[in-house]
Amino acid sequence: MSYREVYEGWKSDPEAFWMKAADAIDWDTPPSRALNDSNAPLYEWFTDARVNTCWNAVDRHVKAGRGDQVALIHDSPITNSTHKITYAALKDRVSRLAGALRAKGVETGDRVIIYMPMVPEAVEAMLACARIGAIHSVVFGGFAANELAVRIDDCAPKCIIAASCGLEPGRVVHYKPLLDGAIELAEAKPEFCVIFQREQQVAELIDGRDVDWHGFQAGVEPADCVPVEGDHPAYILYTSGTTGQPKGVVRPTAGHLVALHWTMKSIYDMDPGEVFWAASDVGWVVGHSYICYGPLIAGNTSIVFEGKPVGTPDAGTFWRVIADHKVKSLFTAPTAFRAIKREDPKGEFLGKYDLSSLETLFLAGERADPDTIEWAQDKLGVPVIDHWWQTETGFAIAANPLGIEKLPVKIGSPSVPMPGYDVQVLNDEGHPLPKGELGAIAVKLPLPPGTLPTLWNAEERFKSSYLSTFPGYYETGDAGMIDEDGYLYIMARTDDVINVAGHRLSTGAMEEVLASHRDVAECAVIGATDALKGQLPLGFLCTNAGTNRPDEEIVAECVALVREKIGPVAAFKHAVVVDRLPKTRSGKILRGTMVKIADSQDYKMPATIDDPAILDEIKLALQGIGYAKA
Repeated sequence: MSYREVYEGWKSDPEAFWMKAADAIDWDTPPSRALNDSNAPLYEWFTDARVNTCWNAVDRHVKAGRGDQVALIHDSPITNSTHKITYAALKDRVSRLAGALRAKGVETGDRVIIYMPMVPEAVEAMLACARIGAIHSVVFGGFAANELAVRIDDCAPKCIIAASCGLEPGRVVHYKPLLDGAIELAEAKPEFCVIFQREQQVAELIDGRDVDWHGFQAGVEPADCVPVEGDHPAYILYTSGTTGQPKGVVRPTAGHLVALHWTMKSIYDMDPGEVFWAASDVGWVVGHSYICYGPLIAGNTSIVFEGKPVGTPDAGTFWRVIADHKVKSLFTAPTAFRAIKREDPKGEFLGKYDLSSLETLFLAGERADPDTIEWAQDKLGVPVIDHWWQTETGFAIAANPLGIEKLPVKIGSPSVPMPGYDVQVLNDEGHPLPKGELGAIAVKLPLPPGTLPTLWNAEERFKSSYLSTFPGYYETGDAGMIDEDGYLYIMARTDDVINVAGHRLSTGAMEEVLASHRDVAECAVIGATDALKGQLPLGFLCTNAGTNRPDEEIVAECVALVREKIGPVAAFKHAVVVDRLPKTRSGKILRGTMVKIADSQDYKMPATIDDPAILDEIKLALQGIGYAKA
């Protein structure tokens, strides 16, 4: 069947479409129906089913005779080690950990915070919670104590599972003092903490509260899988909120299983036994969906990578991992490829490795600029597929469904809406806009299985954050357009559509132009307040390694380029060359914070920032062009 036939088939009978997709899951009690709309506009899926996530991700593959297949490969260029875990071994490790948690009183519905680096034990902790019906909440390892405390207070965990430390190139990040500080700050106190000791930093345990990862599992009865209701929360994942209070996105068990299994073949074209690598972190939604759950539910081998695209040890580390483990599909953020391209613009490291196993590169997390996509296509010789989704959705809203039909790639577009998503472009009044016009992107309710049904303990906030602006729609917070062929273009967050003298302009479109300059490795455009025009665009440029031309020349050429490609209407006059851009640890550029700095406003240090010192560098650069008053 073609994509169009599959999509129209979903649209004409969503119930039949999702019930058919549900056949791929092992149910304890199969669902009698897919959608539960009894509490609209809050929708649930497969609510009368009973099922266990861990069974579907681990045990059923062992039962089917595939226990000897490798489930997880831990590859750590930081420790210079590789460790493979089969499905049979994973079942033993997870059932033992789950049994130890249950012996300490963790039951179905209890919350468990997981605060760990990229080690297989992090995935095992997630699966152990799923095995006994506990609700896990993974917090990015190394998050500041006060941010961890906020999450402890919001979900009130019975237990926290943490590592003694995380490893970054050239340094050890001590997790235990951060954990201790967070528990001290939090009003809700966990009953106990499980500490996975790493040899690079053995932490001191607090008597009576902390237990050792290995020690507390000794002699316990392994736990069997506990079936839970279809709408039982599998996990809570916190995403930043506009108020500074993080939002706890809830992921429902049954819909999560059905949707992720469907995506592994339909979108990523992965078959059981093949190797899938999402170069992300378990602290982010990509790590949940496509390091832990999706590949394992589909019977793939998944890579847990502890390293960076550059510096561990060089810009060839991604190619080495692909060659060593015969990776079929790589999924990463455009930021990673921009970093590799900046360090190795000619792609010289590629020639050192056999990349014949690689069939596709998938990008998501940030807008994938055409220059980066073209560089990757040219150097790798495989399709580069941009796709678009959010923490809230858990899987792609728009993608190129390679397992259904390999659609033509349009550079700059994440392709077409996936079944389950009726995507519309709306004006400020909530009316659909004609093809090719820029507006707010919204999805007609109900959202598909696996997407968030609500926020943890915050139903009214869920409604006000996502459902109130356009009644009957989920507001994505992104702006863009749909072309004549039905391809979606994500141009910016709605906050990043700037108004220059009455003209609505996309900062993303300007970034595309700047990224096409031969000396620009990476860039960002923000809208700064202007007394005359309302807002004016400001550009930030990072140049390629080895560029030795004067900054003034590059800036002048970039200004002229935007004027040529977008026109004088953009009023693009100011750009600065900087060494680096402020980003979250997942690679998102902190444009909102940069706007506040430019406008001389107070700002809260973002909890997810990779390196706070960058903000001082940005402020100095802005002061050089008359912004960010001291």
